[in-house]
Amino acid sequence: MSGEGLTVRDLRVTFDGFKAVDGVDLDIRPGDLRFLIGPNGAGKTTLVDAVTGLVKAGGSVRFGGEELIGKPVHRIARLGIGRTFQTATVFEELTVLQNLDIAAGAGRGPLTMLRRRKGVPEAVTRALETTGLTALRDRPAGVLAHGQKQWLEIGMLLVQDVRLLLLDEPVAGMSHDEREATGELLRRVGEDHTVVVIEHDMDFMRSFARSVTVLHAGKVLSEGSVAEVQADAKVQEVYLGRASEPEPAAEPVAAPASAPVPVAEEA
Repeated sequence: MSGEGLTVRDLRVTFDGFKAVDGVDLDIRPGDLRFLIGPNGAGKTTLVDAVTGLVKAGGSVRFGGEELIGKPVHRIARLGIGRTFQTATVFEELTVLQNLDIAAGAGRGPLTMLRRRKGVPEAVTRALETTGLTALRDRPAGVLAHGQKQWLEIGMLLVQDVRLLLLDEPVAGMSHDEREATGELLRRVGEDHTVVVIEHDMDFMRSFARSVTVLHAGKVLSEGSVAEVQADAKVQEVYLGRASEPEPAAEPVAAPASAPVPVAEEA
């Protein structure tokens, strides 16, 4: 299995006359690890909100042969689409294992949920191994490090048999080691899922993205491999603000025109 692809056509989201997403077309192939990057206000999070039914949108979004526009959030989730937010949402007083077990039982009835299981479901065991949390399975989620909470949340999507994962700034606030471990986790997850990552950490994007889409002012500015996107003059201009301008003759502290400049993410 390699996940399923996402096809977006003329996606539009407007807030009080402001075009937050303005005619976006995207083709994310099955098994891709796609990074969505762009300056503050580019429309990245709003695009994901539209795909998952959190905001009203026009145009078309298709996944697994199903049109998502107009579907309620819970029906989109049942199609195998899961997302995380910038702040991890886990049950902090429960253990790692209990968090995963509850997520795995999302489709079970309340009586079944209350019954103590005799063993650990296979899907939960796999998620513990994939996320590297096996040794912490009996720890309360509230005592986990910041990065570990994000990994747990990704594990909670995996046990729900999600096929498309939409992750909003998964490495925000992480240490260097946590970022590296998260990138390796995304690679493992991407072996049999389609993954879309909203990100503004350019070093992280360069290290782990399989493909990149750059959004600017609600539109697709550039798309391709990491190398192709970084070489695009339009992207350099948006991120540097002066790619088309000549360098001053005497500017001892000027950054080179090719230097990547991270841009703060939208709220």
